[in-house]
Amino acid sequence: PVGPGRGSGAGSLVAYSLNITDLDPLQYNLLFERFLNPDRVSMPDFDIDFCMDGRDRVIDYVKQKYGLDAVSQIATFGTMAAKAVIRDVGRVLDLPFNFVDGIAKLIPLELGITLSSALEKEPQLQERREKEEEVAELLELALRLEGLVRNVGMHAGGVLISPGKISDFSPIYCQADGASLVSQYDKDDVEAVGLVKFDFLGLRTLTILELALENANKQRAAQGEAPLSFETLPLNDKASYNLLKTANTTAVFQLESRGMKDMLKQAKPDCFEDIIALVALYRPGPMDLIPDFCRRKHGQQRVEYPHPATESILKETYGIAVYQEQVMQIAQVVAGYSLGGADLLRRAMGKKKKEEMDAQRAIFVEGSLKNGLNERQATELFDLLEKFAGYGFNKSHAAAYALVAYHTAYLKAHYPAAFLAATMSADMNNTDNIHSFFDDCAPNKVEVLPPDVNQSAYRFTPLNNSQMLYGLGAIKGTGLAAIELIVGAREADGPFKDLFDFCNRLDLRKVNKRVIESLIRAGAFDKLEPNRAALLAAVGMAVTVAEQNSSNAGQNNLFGDVADTKHDLPNVRAWSPEQALIEEKAALGFYLSGHPFLNAKQDISQFVRGSLADLTPQEQPKLMAGIVVGVRVRMTQRGKMAIVTIDDAISRVDVVIGSEMLNQSAHLIKEDNLLVIEGRVSHDEFSGGIRVNARKLYDLAAARSQFASMLKISCNGQSDAAKLTAILNPYKRKNTDIEKKWCPVKIEYHNAKSQVSMMLGDAWRVELHDELLQHLTDWLSRENVKILYN
Repeated sequence: PVGPGRGSGAGSLVAYSLNITDLDPLQYNLLFERFLNPDRVSMPDFDIDFCMDGRDRVIDYVKQKYGLDAVSQIATFGTMAAKAVIRDVGRVLDLPFNFVDGIAKLIPLELGITLSSALEKEPQLQERREKEEEVAELLELALRLEGLVRNVGMHAGGVLISPGKISDFSPIYCQADGASLVSQYDKDDVEAVGLVKFDFLGLRTLTILELALENANKQRAAQGEAPLSFETLPLNDKASYNLLKTANTTAVFQLESRGMKDMLKQAKPDCFEDIIALVALYRPGPMDLIPDFCRRKHGQQRVEYPHPATESILKETYGIAVYQEQVMQIAQVVAGYSLGGADLLRRAMGKKKKEEMDAQRAIFVEGSLKNGLNERQATELFDLLEKFAGYGFNKSHAAAYALVAYHTAYLKAHYPAAFLAATMSADMNNTDNIHSFFDDCAPNKVEVLPPDVNQSAYRFTPLNNSQMLYGLGAIKGTGLAAIELIVGAREADGPFKDLFDFCNRLDLRKVNKRVIESLIRAGAFDKLEPNRAALLAAVGMAVTVAEQNSSNAGQNNLFGDVADTKHDLPNVRAWSPEQALIEEKAALGFYLSGHPFLNAKQDISQFVRGSLADLTPQEQPKLMAGIVVGVRVRMTQRGKMAIVTIDDAISRVDVVIGSEMLNQSAHLIKEDNLLVIEGRVSHDEFSGGIRVNARKLYDLAAARSQFASMLKISCNGQSDAAKLTAILNPYKRKNTDIEKKWCPVKIEYHNAKSQVSMMLGDAWRVELHDELLQHLTDWLSRENVKILYN
């Protein structure tokens, strides 16, 4: 599929009539002159979005159509930016990492900032330059190298088509894989020498929409309903706008970030024009106007216009200039510009060149005076437009992308399983994204069934509007070729009977031992045999038997079909639920059939209140708990620090662990470990969410001991004191661990004649390990072993 439009080309009525774009420019007041006008010198172009799977086919078509030697892609040159050049020079000078990192971090976080500008804006950087010889040398070399080309890459979408051999117009080079030619001119240089750049952009959302529509139409066909098409979807669908108002927009194009969700909750869009405006507003600069936009939309703030003549232009955005086209229209209505001239004004305002701005200001004021404004009003309006033009967004582009956003919202609202299955299928190599989409299934009432070698396909498959099958292709270590063989064998000869039948019917050069083990860990054989440990232990034998059967092919008729022989699995103890989840995570990248945190939740709820989702910034330290699912270690001026991601089956949060604590607790900070953390919760300016700075770390045993008041053990006359002593001994207090808190033990003994309670002495305090509690409950039963908390 091809996108509905992109960039200013969506303002062309001819393009719409030729089906190049899918949005009627008259209906949404999109300006052709923003795309092409008599005053424009540079060439106009259509940026075309293709689905990720189809983009390479389009480029191959162009090569065949115009000649392999007449088509190339375009180089990009990465330059040494301010921070990068500091780090590169520091590495060459063999300066310590922490020293160089400290200098680089003094450069303000500002897009496109130069070293010269950084020296002006950051007094500490200038001060260190003046006082420290090493810093002065580092900065002197960095200033000379800044802006030089650091590396060569390939433009994401740019393609050149020349009238003859491309090498007659541009120097070229071949990529390492030899797949395609690439110009040695960048996008600006190729236009300067007269070549035309075509942008063929790959957009994953188009792949998702195609898959989702295919899934939805299969569902509709099964119910005897006519197929859907995007061209006929109503743009006033109530369910779609309800989805947007509640910010249920994970996987919805352009609207899925945390900040965008917050904006949707404020704005509560109820028409397509609102979506266009929100797509345009959510960027640096105009974001500050979002609260005013929302308040004006809901009648909580008066709508004011810069001048009465601008009301008809700014009414749709509640008096706020959001689009570049609005700046052009105001210049046309108020100052008598042609739309072509207004586009030149917009460009001049965007470039902020003083000579151009002075010339345009004079033209604007003169035209405004003719239309009844006085000089002060004209100057103030020009200044306001200049501010608007600095952040104004191309409405044609916003409208085209708003349409894609609406299509994804519509499918998610009406066909959640079809849509989410398509979303996960289009991103199967990205485990983090798969996990995020999986977490979004339950709130949308979609159940994800585990992978199954006898039912699952390569992709995620919706079964109905509330269930989908996990895709075998999303299991680590599999791959398309192996899964196609599995599905093909199943379709040709029926379901697999067991592991041995599976191995016997497949080409084990492609469906190798590693693939089979990954399928077992993921639970794809569970319906054939629930003991995953036994299956894993049998893989080697099953492969050997299959290879023997293959070499003996043709001899089986003498003794019957060896492939039908029943094979017993090794007598291996099944994994514990915790181990099964760890193995499952190794194969899938996350926990699918359960969550290890839930096994400890009853214990943890005794001392941790609420979930990670309930955390809010506060001064007082807060206790929280979760399973470690990610660890990133970074170097700072103070040494190593770690950012640890914990998960409590409801939410995730990043915890910052400082250098000293990291050194002390490194043995605890490992994936799949459960951590109880005392930390300070604050607002994270970078992500817009929260961040936690850890103050104390505990594993579960230490946390139980820290927060429990006692371990109460109930025994009767049949209990053996020697056995109790043997169970407690390995977990008794050790005098070497003076900082650790140990839990007091109380024994309640009763027999037919009497009952007595005994609080054991300090020497018999214990650490409340899982193993200790398991031994006690195995011996005395769960109701006779209680941890009491304050």
